[in-house]
Amino acid sequence: MLKKLRKLAFSRVFIVGIFIILQFFLIFSAALEFTKYFVVYYAVSFVIAFAFVLRIINTNQRMAYKLAWIVVIFAFPAFGGALYLIFCGNRLSPRSRGKMQYISDATRSSLEHGECVTEEIASCSQLAARQSRYIQSAGLCPPYKNTTTRYFPSGEEMIDTLIEKLERAERYIFLEYFIIEEGEMWGRIHEVLKRKASLGVDVRVIYDDIGCILTVDRRFASKLEAEGIKCRVFHRFVPVLSSRQNNRDHRKICVVDGVCAFTGGINIADEYINKVERYGYWKDNAVMLEGEGVWSFTAMFLGMWDYLGGKKTVGDYSEYKPTFESDNTKSDGYVQPYTDSPLDDEALGENIYLGILESAERYVWITTPYLIIDEQMTESLCRAVKSGVDVRIVTPGIPDKKIVNETTKSYYPILIENGVKIYEYKPGFIHAKTFLCDDKIATVGSVNLDYRSLYLHFECGVWMYKTECIADIKSDFLHIFEESEEITKPSRSFIRQLFRGILELIAPIL
Repeated sequence: MLKKLRKLAFSRVFIVGIFIILQFFLIFSAALEFTKYFVVYYAVSFVIAFAFVLRIINTNQRMAYKLAWIVVIFAFPAFGGALYLIFCGNRLSPRSRGKMQYISDATRSSLEHGECVTEEIASCSQLAARQSRYIQSAGLCPPYKNTTTRYFPSGEEMIDTLIEKLERAERYIFLEYFIIEEGEMWGRIHEVLKRKASLGVDVRVIYDDIGCILTVDRRFASKLEAEGIKCRVFHRFVPVLSSRQNNRDHRKICVVDGVCAFTGGINIADEYINKVERYGYWKDNAVMLEGEGVWSFTAMFLGMWDYLGGKKTVGDYSEYKPTFESDNTKSDGYVQPYTDSPLDDEALGENIYLGILESAERYVWITTPYLIIDEQMTESLCRAVKSGVDVRIVTPGIPDKKIVNETTKSYYPILIENGVKIYEYKPGFIHAKTFLCDDKIATVGSVNLDYRSLYLHFECGVWMYKTECIADIKSDFLHIFEESEEITKPSRSFIRQLFRGILELIAPIL
């Protein structure tokens, strides 16, 4: 016991936690000290709150986000105002924004236009073509054909194929993940990476420091470098309250030789392949692309890699682009990988979801671990149902974060009252982020239906039209519905409703 306590006391999480708590304490103490001078405090607080409210109103942020901060500032003027100055959403300094803009610039310069492919899509569906044009215009990534897709309904069904593809690497392996945790899954991948690096394959790993703060130690990147595996860490976490920590790299990307790529909700940790149980059965998914469409994921990774390396001018990535012989390239529909960034004030992930809802004729089925949405998404879901579309949303039966799950449930009543069908996945925690529409359109990726994913994080996914794997996605949904319970009567407890109402009000800043 003593040994465990000593280890905890000197761990990075404990030390960082102490620093963060101290900063919160100092801010709260300063606000509390003012209360000794009630009249002065009241007058000053009112002026501060009013000034902050004017400032918030004058921003171009979403109304729900503005309202959440206004509530916090009026409730705790000095303390809330200080927190607003520190965090205030996804605001970045011009210097930070200029540096991070490299990621978008590198992606833009590396990708070609896809007008010809879009025209082919338009010959099948003008609505699908409109979605494709929007994704290219706002997200920089064009549509592709000459690409095959394969859907994996769980991490344990993906891992063997992932290892097999890594084993075939001849030129490079690129991995970018929010979470990497040492265990069986990472162990299997790590062994291949070490061996391939020793054979001269260019092996690179990117991971998010906050995502991995509990799963790897601070020397993890150095250990990989010593093994010949190049490694870069997205935004090292420092124990200082800062809005910079709001913007995380939540993407999940694996690219092998530019000919094969994986994306979806699956991180590299044992719960994702159900080798350890944390919240019942961990239900996740992934998609594998092979062919021309992989290039977008390659360019995404290289842009992030060079940004983290401090590069200031966009490089030439053409050496990483493979050549495909059109006669030998199979195609099973159209794919359009995309990346969402907090830099451009364009909620690409949310708008792709909204586009799918607005184009639906028969059904839209959704899985998401968190359901924390704004008025626009709520109205779109309800409008689709009123237009005769079968809208179903599956959320976890066993949550990973209880407060977040209570916030999710605060949205149940309005959705259910308007005809949206809500299901809870009873075997455990559903982490997949999937939209499926009319047997024709689907998207799988890393974008949760919550404010952080939609507005603050770097995210990615793949939009698909008439690909073969859409039938497999539908089959997976039907299986999920069988294992889920439809929620028809949300809790009517006054106290719980009040608590959930408060959470819903401040959800955008949680």
